[in-house]
Amino acid sequence: MERVHISLCAEDPVVRAGMEAMLRHVPELEIHSVVGEPDTTVLVLCVDGVDDQVLTTMRRWRKDGAVRIVLVVGDIRDAQLLDAIECGVTALVRRSEASTGRLVQAIKVAASGEGELPADLLGRLLAQVGRARTAGGRPDAVAMPGLSHREIDVVRLVAEGLETREIAAKLSYSERTIKGVLHGMMLRLDLRNRPHAVAYAAREGFL
Repeated sequence: MERVHISLCAEDPVVRAGMEAMLRHVPELEIHSVVGEPDTTVLVLCVDGVDDQVLTTMRRWRKDGAVRIVLVVGDIRDAQLLDAIECGVTALVRRSEASTGRLVQAIKVAASGEGELPADLLGRLLAQVGRARTAGGRPDAVAMPGLSHREIDVVRLVAEGLETREIAAKLSYSERTIKGVLHGMMLRLDLRNRPHAVAYAAREGFL
């Protein structure tokens, strides 16, 4: 029997220890003690919610190798669901539903290259795609698949010549968040700098 090599990652070390206790005796799984070992197939990431730091972590894993991500999350909004999928999430489990059997199923699905979402989240995702296809490029449309709504807001202000501090004030975010949005966008899309990001957004019709 070929075992699935997994790494476990959580914001809280107690949560990580709990996941390891749930999965360590599953014969189909090989749990790596160090996150990032080269033969890892699936990363199981457990978080309360999806913020810029979580998205950056997922983008780094997606960029560094052919690692598939199982996201175990407490709460996720529609826009964050799109961001997570763009960052490489192939299976999602709500923390309230994260039994051993449910986690093992999600890991196997991810390892096989397939995807899995809870039924209600799949419905919400399909509704977003439908709105994006019929929105006709309105500013409030969900951007698929190149840039998120927040990334578009930021890069539009970059194109207007605003500095990070000015963008943060205008959008009511912290400067750190603005830097994180730009860094994540450039990392995900292999963009070299802010002018390159503006050029990409303009070429793809987001500006």
